Parts: sequence; C-alpha cells; structure tokens
Amino acid sequence: MASMAHEPLARAGAADPPGRTESGPPRPPAGPDREQPDVETASDDYARRFAGSVGAWFLDLQARSTLELLRRVPPRATILDVGGGHGQLTPALLEAGHDVVVLGSAPEAGARIARYCESGRCRYTVGDLINLPYPARSFDVVISFRLLPHMRAWRRVIAEACRVARTMVIVDYPSRRSVNVLADRLFGLKRRIERNTRPFTLFRPQDIADAFAEHDFVITGSTPQFLWPMVLHRAHGSRLLGAALEFVPRVLGLTRLLGSPVIARAERRPASDSGR
Repeated sequence: MASMAHEPLARAGAADPPGRTESGPPRPPAGPDREQPDVETASDDYARRFAGSVGAWFLDLQARSTLELLRRVPPRATILDVGGGHGQLTPALLEAGHDVVVLGSAPEAGARIARYCESGRCRYTVGDLINLPYPARSFDVVISFRLLPHMRAWRRVIAEACRVARTMVIVDYPSRRSVNVLADRLFGLKRRIERNTRPFTLFRPQDIADAFAEHDFVITGSTPQFLWPMVLHRAHGSRLLGAALEFVPRVLGLTRLLGSPVIARAERRPASDSGR
C-alpha cells in the first residue's frame, strides 16, 4: 500500500449498511457489485511493487511489526487472514508456529500461497469479504492487510473481523495524519513510478478506533511504518538509503506521530468492561 491517495473510494467515517451481529441472520448472497480488491492485491503484477531490496525491506518491517503486535497471543494461535492471498505475512506467521487460514474472494486470489497450502502448512478458503463464512469467535486472531482502503464497506470488514475473532484483530491502513495530505497533488508522479497504483481511502486513526469500539474492541497498539511516502523509497530503489531517510524521524518520534501506513491492534474488551 502506498502512502498517498487520489479520489478516495469512500470518506472515512461514512456510514456503511449495518453489519451482521454475532447472533444476527446472514446477509443475502453477494451480487454483481461484490467487492473483490484482494484479487488485484494477490496478483503477480501487484507483487512486483515489492520486488528488489526496497520491497523486501517493506515486507520485512511489516512482518516484524505484526509479530511484535502478536506477541501476547498463545503459541500456535489460530489466525484468519482476510484478503491475505498476497501472501505477504503468510511465511512469517507460519514460521512463528501459528495455524493460518487465508480467506480470499475468488479462487485465483490464492495462487500466490498455493505452495503453502499444497504442503499442508496453511489453508485457503473462498468467501465474501464482508460476510465471513465462520461462526462467532472461530479464530484467536483475525488480520487483514492491504484491504481496508480498497473497500467501500470497510466498516463491515472490521465488524466481521471482530465477530469471528476471540481476542484480537490486526489491520493496516493509510493514515490521513501523514504526508498523505499531499496525495492528490502527487498522484500523477506516483502513478508514473508505480504504474499500477489505484485509488484508496485515507483514514484518521480515530475513524478506525471508533469502528472497532462499535464491536467492543479497543485499540491497544499501533505501529506507523514510514514517515516518507513509500513511493519515494520505490523511486530511489535503495534499502540502505531508505533506512537512512527513516532513521532520524523514527528516533525523533515523528514516525510515531505522522507515519503511514499504520498497523493497528484491537483487542476485545473483557465482558465486565463491555457490559455484556
């Protein structure tokens, strides 16, 4: 995910149709407008955006940050990765010993993780991203990366993740509180560099916190990734230069305040706190 947007898909905080509750009826079958942004995210073309030393640096930082946010979960936790056919976190989660299920919106969205599934190390299932085919609290943890900013019904993605997670949900999102404020002006340059970039929604951290709070989850940790736009690092192509450019703002605390994308961890409130 890049750190700039153009013509956001939806205003963050806008109301989506009501989601399903833990005891509510299933939604009707998805029609022709079913959202499937994970098909593109799981494509070989998209994966080329993370090729080379800079791409490896992006993914390494993402994996390390995610595993740190998962440090409180038990060994061999059951993890559902919604829209995770891109496989960016699959190897790290498996190496950490977790039991991983990846859900995609179409069979082709699982091609990049086929080798892990064929060896029996993880499972891939097909289903509706906003109507997960699992009972309430089926997994210890639900994660979703590279998905929220490309979904009109992003609140329902969060609602369903909260429904099927026992304890924790982790998502990433591009923050409006960052250099993303220059998104529209720089979108043309970004497209020339990345070539296959696409519009996406920006979020205020409070938008994300409020969406989780509706389902008795509270944000307990977050890790902003970069101060400078990822497209800048793709343009210079050097992992060493990128790390140098990010070092000073990280030490000064600027990345914590203004970095993007943000990886956020939300945890279920104890029953005594939620009033249930």
